Amino acid sequence: MTRETIVREATLGQILAETVEKYPDQTAVAYVDREYSQTWREFGETVDTIAKGLMAMGVKRGEKVAVWATNVPHWVALQFATARIGAILLTINTNYRSEEIDYVLKQSDCENIFIMNGLRDANYLEIMYELVPELKTHPRGQLRSSRYPSLKRVFFLGPEKHRGVYSIAEVMSLAVATADEEYRERQDCLDPDDVINMQYTSGTTGFPKGVMLTHNNIGNNGYWLGAGQNMSHRDKVCIPVPLFHCFGCVLGVLACVNHGAAMVFVETFDPVQVMMSIEMEKCTAVYGVPTMFMAMLDNKLFDKFDFSSLRTGIMAGSPCPVKTMNDLISRMNMTEVTIVFGLTEASPGMTQTMYNEPSIRKKCETVGKAMPGIEVKIIDTETGEDLPPGEPGEVVCRGYNVMKGYYKMEEATRETIDDNGFLHTGDIGMIDEDGYFAITGRIKDMIIRGGENIYPKEVEDFLHHMEGVKDVQVVGVPSSKYGEQPGAFVVPYPGADITPQDVIDYCQGKIAWYKTPKYVYFVDDFPLTASGKVRKIELRERSSELWPDA
Repeated sequence: MTRETIVREATLGQILAETVEKYPDQTAVAYVDREYSQTWREFGETVDTIAKGLMAMGVKRGEKVAVWATNVPHWVALQFATARIGAILLTINTNYRSEEIDYVLKQSDCENIFIMNGLRDANYLEIMYELVPELKTHPRGQLRSSRYPSLKRVFFLGPEKHRGVYSIAEVMSLAVATADEEYRERQDCLDPDDVINMQYTSGTTGFPKGVMLTHNNIGNNGYWLGAGQNMSHRDKVCIPVPLFHCFGCVLGVLACVNHGAAMVFVETFDPVQVMMSIEMEKCTAVYGVPTMFMAMLDNKLFDKFDFSSLRTGIMAGSPCPVKTMNDLISRMNMTEVTIVFGLTEASPGMTQTMYNEPSIRKKCETVGKAMPGIEVKIIDTETGEDLPPGEPGEVVCRGYNVMKGYYKMEEATRETIDDNGFLHTGDIGMIDEDGYFAITGRIKDMIIRGGENIYPKEVEDFLHHMEGVKDVQVVGVPSSKYGEQPGAFVVPYPGADITPQDVIDYCQGKIAWYKTPKYVYFVDDFPLTASGKVRKIELRERSSELWPDA
């Protein structure tokens, strides 16, 4: 199950090549809702075609290639195509809207972006034409955006043609223009410590930060996450979690590629679609946050599906209720399900319960032990000293998995990674005598809604621009379904003609839907500490009284 070295120096391209060589005719990618399935050989060929096409178009080593799309077929091929030519895959949350896309394109100095039609109420093409009007007037290949001076190319992840935009078919057709020797030379010059993945995670400052991850970071993490599930080429993993998250593109994709397991994708989460995928492909594993599993278990069609092929998977994002864990084991046959804890900056996994963990309590009340090659400990938040078992403190880690840093944010990087190389998570936890970690709270006020991280300061900064809003504080409202929901306490200007619904409407279409406050309550002022700081703990307590059935 495990290899000789904990940390292996290899590029993602090399990892994929080995899997293609070992299991060329086994399924690599499958979707049950469309006629799309590829063997590892076919998947490898698709990766090479896209990679050569991008090279022919002038994409250089170190260029960012953003992808703003759901789990569509070419997403994963693009992940490896960019890695093979040393470009940096920049994953974008599909729930982002114009203001968030504007920020990411500017802050990242992004040169290329792949998009799809859109999702829910957002038309990605219209947003791009609004942000980059030059797409409609400049010849393709000669894009000069006044707003985004680094942007060179916009691509569409589909066969359709759009003004100023390259289709994926056009990219692939240009592969013949890149010689095999030139392609090999590009791959030979790559270093496993090169940054090849960048994901934006919001910060308490209100400004999202680009987390820079290397081949070694996510390649090794993917291997050990798969090993923790006893994964092999005989497994088929249903992946309904979004690929723009580390949950999808590392815990999912890179665990599978490292071990030759088939990847069964669901484009966007739908409980029936996931259950159908498990049954039709005879999946042995499925991934999700607790709310996803609850949605399947509570679905009226649940009993019509066959889960006998399942044995393992990963649950992450928020604590798992004991009842849900028992249901997974008894009703979905997931006797070897594992729990993972981490964060994007840690590639992302740092602790995991093992597939053969005998204790249900350990699976529900802890997040497992430190993964191989990663040092995890609890420190005093004031002194930084190591704490003994049973004492709460900040969870920190050190190892191959720690990010290179935040893109163009050296000060924020220094605040997160200390002089001894430990990554500070901002989470409060404890370790027991057996080496199991438990997460008990957060130093900062981050809200976790069904696995999505919401940073109140980011939402507050946005709402401060709304006419009539004098001040605002956003807190997590306890929710039985989602863990937490964002709630906003608003101090309006005297005489302001606004309502709570106006505040909600102001957010829609401008910030991600899950960041939009579910609840809004107008107040005259906020409770303050002696030093004048807002007592958010009192607001959270008040929210539980105002919205007890959240």
